[in-house]
Amino acid sequence: MDKLNNQSILNRLKDKFGDQIQNPLEPHDLLTIETSIESIIEVLQFVKSDDMLQFSYLTDITAVHYPNQEKSFAVVYHVHNLYQNIRLRIKVYIDGQNPVIPTATIVWNGANWMERETYDFFGIIFEGHPDLRRILNMDDLGVFPMRKEYPLEDPNRVDKKDFYFGR
Repeated sequence: MDKLNNQSILNRLKDKFGDQIQNPLEPHDLLTIETSIESIIEVLQFVKSDDMLQFSYLTDITAVHYPNQEKSFAVVYHVHNLYQNIRLRIKVYIDGQNPVIPTATIVWNGANWMERETYDFFGIIFEGHPDLRRILNMDDLGVFPMRKEYPLEDPNRVDKKDFYFGR
């Protein structure tokens, strides 16, 4: 088998999924693609089970909050081909008002805790998850701390007032 590279991975994915694979980029030589909510599980199953790609190891699932975009959350999957030591990043942009995406636990059992952590910090619902509940924060915490919904500093702090600095 030939050594995989970003172009051969992208070609294989484009051959299989066509327009469902979008916006390929290579920041720091890491192939990054985008796909839709509807096709994410099929894409994940394909990259894991395809004889050429063999991305059998799910490194991480996380999210990024873009509060000024229409689809304000990006769910990010990092997968790794351990045989050829090459990685792939897959992104799915979802609506911030209804942040729901299918669970990847049907592809990797190890996605369980990664999805729980992403839910705990971003509030993204992984539909079909076997035990979606908080993993690190208190159960009764009413917010999701990694969302960019709060000011960076407390505006009521008196030690930050200009008059203390001679202004």
